[in-house]
Amino acid sequence: MSIAKQAANQASKQKVSGVILVDKPKGMTSQQVVSKVKYLFKSPVHDSKKAGHTGTLDPMATGLLPICLGEATKFSHYQLDADKSYQATILLGQQTDTGDADGKVIAQSAIPTLNEELLNRIAQQFMGAQQQIPPMYSALKKDGKKLYEYARAGIEVERMPRDIVIKAIDLTMIDDEQIQLTVTCTKGTYVRVLAEDIAKVMGTLGHLIALRRLQVGDFKIDQAITLPQLEQQVFDSRFTQLLPVDACVNIEAALILTPVQVERVHMGQRLNVLEQLTDDLQDYISNVINEDLPDSKNNFAYQDSNHQDSSSDNQNDEDQPLFYEIPVDVRLIDEQGQFVGLGAVSLNGRLQPKKLVQL
Repeated sequence: MSIAKQAANQASKQKVSGVILVDKPKGMTSQQVVSKVKYLFKSPVHDSKKAGHTGTLDPMATGLLPICLGEATKFSHYQLDADKSYQATILLGQQTDTGDADGKVIAQSAIPTLNEELLNRIAQQFMGAQQQIPPMYSALKKDGKKLYEYARAGIEVERMPRDIVIKAIDLTMIDDEQIQLTVTCTKGTYVRVLAEDIAKVMGTLGHLIALRRLQVGDFKIDQAITLPQLEQQVFDSRFTQLLPVDACVNIEAALILTPVQVERVHMGQRLNVLEQLTDDLQDYISNVINEDLPDSKNNFAYQDSNHQDSSSDNQNDEDQPLFYEIPVDVRLIDEQGQFVGLGAVSLNGRLQPKKLVQL
């Protein structure tokens, strides 16, 4: 078959788009799960080549892995940035080089007597904003090389601490050597490192022997399907597992576009939608600006878009944007309620299309 004919056949295929929540099994990498899902949605008339997950789970870990297919990949970053919840088992008294059961034991220590009061007190010490140093056994890069490549070569490099927030944490006793950790945290948190730090505060060492992700943003593990379950379904039934392409988007505010406007944004054109900004939408834009920019009253002018005050108190430097010019992301939908994509809208009615669905 000629290259041109292959391209034509590929172009004629129906693009598989949506989000599927998979319960990742132990022993598989996140990318292996993505490849399996792509295969299970592939057919002579379906194109499932474009796919990706919304946050890596270690091979040892199990649990919720949202996978985006087709057009949904454009919006996957909303779940990459989302809070995540985990349940983990920490084995005390031993430290491994990887921080989990896949590594080799490099140190041992006595285990203190455990009780509920001790665990509650330690858990409270880890609540809130803090900094965490990423582990050497991670996929983060230093000078173009992944950290675990340095680690496997016996080289330890300096890592900059990262800002994280522990939003909920609970420690319970399993037995004299094991505790269960349940945690909700911001993106970029390494539960392996958290487990090691908890053990240190207890006066001992520790590492993870089990890790399960329970939640990503609003997605929960009980919504997920296992790979064997998905594989057992007849091909057409698998599509019932797909959530909409915008399932990852955690923005409720929406702007309704006319058919002509839909056509124009797909051409990349900016629009004036001032007359379509409802009171609710204007309040949403204002609130987002104030939440994201708590010092905005000191940095931005608050002039009404139809009234410019020429007094010296309201004069801004040329490089300071006006409050009503600050864009905020909103959903774009057509008059039938179908998701069109995302656009950035400011209070002066300026709409800039950002990421649009091409179905």
